[in-house]
Amino acid sequence: MSANAQDLGVTVADYMQHLGREARAASRLLGAVDTGRKNSALLAIAEAIQRARDELRSENERDLEAGRSSGLSGALMDRLELGDARIEAMAEGLCQIAALPDPVGEITDLNYRPSGIQVGKMRVPLGVVGIIYESRPNVTADAAGLCLKSGNAAILRGGSEAIHSNRAIAGCIRAGLTACDLPVAAVQVVDTTDRAAVGELIRLSAYVDVIVPRGGKGLIQRISDEAKVPVIKHLDGVCHTYIDADADPDMAVKLSVNAKTQRYGTCNTMETLLVAEDIAATVLPRLRREFEAAGVELRGCGRTQALLPGIFQAQESDWNAEYLAPILAIRVVADLEDAMDHIARYGSGHTDAIVTRDYGRARRFLREVDSSSVMVNASTRFADGFEYGLGAEIGVSTDKLHARGPVGLLGLTTQKFVVMGDGQIRS
Repeated sequence: MSANAQDLGVTVADYMQHLGREARAASRLLGAVDTGRKNSALLAIAEAIQRARDELRSENERDLEAGRSSGLSGALMDRLELGDARIEAMAEGLCQIAALPDPVGEITDLNYRPSGIQVGKMRVPLGVVGIIYESRPNVTADAAGLCLKSGNAAILRGGSEAIHSNRAIAGCIRAGLTACDLPVAAVQVVDTTDRAAVGELIRLSAYVDVIVPRGGKGLIQRISDEAKVPVIKHLDGVCHTYIDADADPDMAVKLSVNAKTQRYGTCNTMETLLVAEDIAATVLPRLRREFEAAGVELRGCGRTQALLPGIFQAQESDWNAEYLAPILAIRVVADLEDAMDHIARYGSGHTDAIVTRDYGRARRFLREVDSSSVMVNASTRFADGFEYGLGAEIGVSTDKLHARGPVGLLGLTTQKFVVMGDGQIRS
């Protein structure tokens, strides 16, 4: 954790400039650190988190109490909570990152040219990564671990609602870095709740190479509009599950219920269910019973209402809504083509799934649905860096450049051309 603006006796702008200079200097040192030392630091941070379990829970409870008093939504309170399982997941994520191959320094595509030189590409860190996020204090550990392993310095700006949790996690990160003789400025947590810090961070183009925002659509839209630094982002997660006419009904029910109810406040939660007309009468009554037992409010098109009398009428706004709540929009569609048209019109490019036994339709869905994750016979809740084997993720990108989908180690690196010669000159 870095010194805050008050400690330094400076303005927020000067404070953020200080963090930027420290991060840039640390990034040069970190880029030359070998894999063994980086892994040792990751494991040391994981051990520090395990040792600080009681302190983390205590500090998190301070944030939760403040959240309850200020009326934070259920989705934000869910993201804010640091229970034993999430503390364990933070430590486990760091251990998984340590076990992953280090991409930094890898040379690929090395080929001889007619001149005799060899030309290839080397994978290198981005440099300094700024991460802005709401709630989710576990992001502090995930982001620190991924940036450290990929050789990047990080400036982490969590939400004011998680300030106590983030400070406690920052202490664990500092302990791990110090134990392995790595610069503590390699991971700096912005230690002010002043909202001006965000505006300053996204304009630090002299020191910061990329910004990764995680949070509500309003925050991400603001950062995208105002940033002077490249942004890796997704605005919202309007995720679909399409139950094909040739789906196994039991599987369709199981996957749909999991995709919606396993957690409500995540960007990979299903928000719209599309059902082929030939199977709708078979699966929708069963799904209604499951969803109503879980307390999910259903909003359906006219054809859905005919099969499920008494549910709410879906409005046009429901088809592109990210509820982050126990609400589900349902539409009966004619076929695969109709489903893909709906996804193309209303989807956010995050995650979409098909349930089917038809190999040809599955292949078409994979090929033609233009989202960062496309799934066959699996819950959309799997669209996650941890589940994808990335160890953790720094966020999910629905952009097509520079990274797409859950952003792990490779997404935090770039490539440069390298040339090997033995005295060649150009004629």
